Amino acid sequence: MTTPLLLRAARGERVERPPIWLMRQAGRYMKVYRDLRDRHPSFRERSEIPELAIEISLQPFRAFAPDGVILFSDILTPLPGIGIPFDIIESKGPIIDPPIRTLEQVQQLHPLEPEAACPFIRPILSTLRQEVGDRATVLGFAGAPWTLAAYAIEGKSSKDYIEIKTMAYREPDLLHKFLSHLATAIADYLCYQIDCGAQVVQLFDSWAGQLSRQDYDTFALPYQKQVVQQVKAVYPDVPMILYINGSAAVVDRMAATGVDIVSLDWTVDIGTIRQQFPASVGLQGNLDPVLLFAPQAVLKERALAIIEAGRRGSYIFNLGHGVLQGTPEENVAYLFDLVKSLG
Repeated sequence: MTTPLLLRAARGERVERPPIWLMRQAGRYMKVYRDLRDRHPSFRERSEIPELAIEISLQPFRAFAPDGVILFSDILTPLPGIGIPFDIIESKGPIIDPPIRTLEQVQQLHPLEPEAACPFIRPILSTLRQEVGDRATVLGFAGAPWTLAAYAIEGKSSKDYIEIKTMAYREPDLLHKFLSHLATAIADYLCYQIDCGAQVVQLFDSWAGQLSRQDYDTFALPYQKQVVQQVKAVYPDVPMILYINGSAAVVDRMAATGVDIVSLDWTVDIGTIRQQFPASVGLQGNLDPVLLFAPQAVLKERALAIIEAGRRGSYIFNLGHGVLQGTPEENVAYLFDLVKSLG
């Protein structure tokens, strides 16, 4: 069996063309997904019943043959395993009630036992490996400590992050205690995903881009590092990717986490970042998802420019964020065909 293209690129090997997968490539823009969602309206059901999660994960693989197939799940999935229940309400998003606000609540949290807490992960990832074989790389993922803490402390999605930032400024020791607990749990969860079949794992710190550089260095970077170090201590050869949305203010710090690949949002210039980063650090990204609504000639021009700048080192093509609801499926297919024609 040959090593899949994306896995070779993630390891820093020379490849015949840039591999391509898209964040949120399985989801609401696909009619086949919407039809399945109508039959199974609960997100937790869709992501935690193996047969459904496998089917959803494979929908874009069958439609577009991406080089990466990512586990269909949610970044909050491991939280109940440490004692933080959540629900996902359609059109409203995640709800955590009660939110984590006190030392007593943090002290009551327990270590994550992934096999017991997330038994559905093993059949999902092992089946995906069997289904795609060497035609694609299977990716796992998890939320980073700052982002999971933000959900847990705010109790829901937020635009201003008042609760977690107030805790950071008023009770930093409490927040550090919570972040450290989360980091250990997330590292255990990623190791479990690798054990179950994930060949590459991505860490999403979706909300770390809301931090100043000083606060990023204090409350996000150390715990990203902790996760990477704990995973690499067990699986040193498994490539790790870090993604931060709105990362322009802190992007130069991301390589310091120890990840193999930095995934860029569309607000930064990939050519500039390539020159700033050491050659040993790969890049992923960073097409604006809204360009998938543009005429195909415009989409082609912008995608090729990013690829030309990015592929001067180890590079994986992706969007700068997830595929948006309402994205024309034919444009997604066009983008995959375009990148795969570059061999």
